[in-house]
Parts: sequence; structure tokens; C-alpha cells
Amino acid sequence: MIGRDDNELMCRVGPGSPMGEAMRRFWIPALLSSELREPDGDPVHVELLGQNLVAFRDSNGNVGLLDEHCCHRGASLTIGKVENCGIRCIYHGWLFGADGTVLETPNVADPKFKDRFKAKAYPVHEAGGFIWAYLGPREKTPPVPDFPWMTAPESLRMNTVQINGCNYVQLLEGLLDSSHLTILHRSALNKAKDSELNFAKATSHMRYDAAPKIESEETRFGLHYAAVRLLEGKAETRVTAYITPFWILNPNGDIAVGVVPMSDTKSAFYTVWWDGVKCYGEDPLRSDQQKLVGFNPEMLERFGQTRDTFGGPNTMRRENRWGQDREMIQAGHQSGVPTLALEDSLVCASAGPLRDRSNEHLAGADLAIAQMYRILIRMARQGRDGQDPVGLGVSMAEIRGTNASVDPSVEWRSLVRQHALV
Repeated sequence: MIGRDDNELMCRVGPGSPMGEAMRRFWIPALLSSELREPDGDPVHVELLGQNLVAFRDSNGNVGLLDEHCCHRGASLTIGKVENCGIRCIYHGWLFGADGTVLETPNVADPKFKDRFKAKAYPVHEAGGFIWAYLGPREKTPPVPDFPWMTAPESLRMNTVQINGCNYVQLLEGLLDSSHLTILHRSALNKAKDSELNFAKATSHMRYDAAPKIESEETRFGLHYAAVRLLEGKAETRVTAYITPFWILNPNGDIAVGVVPMSDTKSAFYTVWWDGVKCYGEDPLRSDQQKLVGFNPEMLERFGQTRDTFGGPNTMRRENRWGQDREMIQAGHQSGVPTLALEDSLVCASAGPLRDRSNEHLAGADLAIAQMYRILIRMARQGRDGQDPVGLGVSMAEIRGTNASVDPSVEWRSLVRQHALV
């Protein structure tokens, strides 16, 4: 169990909080590039680590990320107009460039007035289908992440985002928990068993063993852990990598997940599908993969998990029983929600917006989760003390999630030897 003080330490991410200070030292996925597709299109409200921001793509295609509220009289710039290479506040017409420069102040006669100040703007970098933001001290800006898919063409990469109403740690826990897949996702895995998609093939054996052997090891980038299931004389071995503070590399080998706190009780769940070969960014594979797991736009909108629909009447909450269909359960379904992705959202949201861990009882299956807690608490203390947090500046290029069917004598670390060199 974790005491309430340590739980608050690792979960709270707002400005000035220890974990918030640690996370601000990293490049953070702020939104998908596709959410700002067109120059001079509508601005987007972005919540990031408890801050309210506005993102826009100017007339030249440059992305700006500013404090949401106009530095004149506080009107939201998310209701503004993107034009003339900037974003214009509709209240008094002040125009701000992507770097925060004040370009026009139509209601002020003095032409030099606008040169006295700038709007608060944050560094951004666009790559890999994401708009990345850096919210920390400029003089300590780290290198941009170097995941292999960062330079992949759109045809080979698929990015999705799902908004969840719970603290980020609750979502990370599920990604470091192999045993729940056999139980919670029983119906989803049975439904997918005949699919030819890699996701179905790589998880098919997980229907048979709910208590895999778990081993976990801390690394320079965070941790990696193995879940080993013995089946028909083989060790079905799945190795997951956790790169602090946001990224999980799934053992299927073609999925990277970024869990980004929007606030203490709201998180963006980003998924990147890429293996360097398959055309995940093109139909039919794109649509087939989204539907199999549950990240298709129609399903996300139906359960209020898009940026536009979150907070609406269909968003998972106690008042609507988190979207669960009890008739499905009576008919034999495991969870009562229609997709694997929604099953994870269901259990995480049902635990509350920010889970109290002071009464939990961890088991052997939770070994990697317990190690993650320790790493996150250490990170928060490093943020509090002004130290470099765990994982800062590491290269992601050789870190992998992987799976293999091997002889039981094979040591799982041999499948990811390169991790020792990161």
C-alpha cells in the first residue's frame, strides 16, 4: 500500500507540485497533429498538467501554444480567430503570433505599446503525428524524443487519442498489469481470436493463464518487466518497457502508448501503431485495427472520450454506471462494455477520479506496478528538489516491447539485451 502523502506526491501534477515540476522537464504530447490539420483553422483548447492552453496553426503552418487567456483582459483565445499569421482575440482584436509576439492592438493608438510585452508561449515541436510541448525551464530543454516512428511516413503510422476521467497513474497501472488481460478482457480476446491482425495473434495465448510469472527490473529509462505463461512446453514471454514518465511500449511490438495528465483527474491516452512495415495509417488496416481494440471515432464519441465529447452525458461516470450494460453481463459477457479499450476505461474510471491507495493489497502479479510507484515517488521528490528526474534525456531509439514463444530455459532479458545499453 501507499500512504496518502506519497499518493498525493506521485498523482498531483499541477503547476508548483513536485510531480508537475518533474514532468515539465520532458517533452509532452499536447495533441495530435491531425487535431490542427489546416492553417488558419479553429484553435483547440489544450489541458496539460493542470494548465489551460490554446493551440493553433497559423497561416504559414506554424503551431503556436499559448496560455488560454488573453493577456489583455482575460478572454479565452479558444473563441478567437486564427488569421494573419496569428490568433486574434475577438474581444478587442489583439493579435498574437505563434511565439507570443503581440502583432496588433487595434484599440491602442500608441504603435509602440505592443512591443512592451508578449503573451506566454511554450516551445513546440511537431513530429511523429504529435505536437509536442515543453513547459519547463528553457535553459534545461532536453532533446526531442527519438522514437523510431517519429520520422515514419503517415502511411506506416496510426495515432489515436482517448480522453479518460481519471488520474494518469490509474491508466499506467493497467498497462503494467498482464494478469488482468486474461480476466477483464476474456470476452474481447475470445471475440478477436479468429482475427488475422497482429494484436489478436500476439495475445491469443493470454486467454489460458491468468497468473503468469512476473519479473520486473528497474532501468535507466524507467523499468521493463516480463510476464511468462507456460503453454504446451513453451514459455510465452511478453516484455513491456515503461519509459518515464509517460510511455509504455506494449509487448505486441507495434504499439506505443503515451499516458499524459491533462489535470489531476483527467488524462489523454495516446496510442501509436507502427512496426515499420505495415500500413497502419491506411485503410483497411487502419479501420480494422481501430475497431478491433475500440479506438474508432464512432466508439470514442459514443462513450464521450473525444476532446469534444468528454464531459457530456455519455462520459463514463457513476451516474450512468460508467456506460456498463448489465444485460450483456447477464448474457455471459465479462465486462458489459463492447471493446477492450473501453474495458480498461471502465475499471479505471470506476476506481474514482484519483484513487486512494492506502488500503490496497498488492500481490505478486502487481510487481511491476509496485516498482513503478517507487520510481514515480522518487521522480516527484527529484522535481521538488530541483534535480533531474529519472529517465530525463535517455534515447528511446533502442527501447522495445516484445514477445516470443521460447524454451522455458530462456532468460527473458535476453530478448531485450539492448535495454542494458540505454
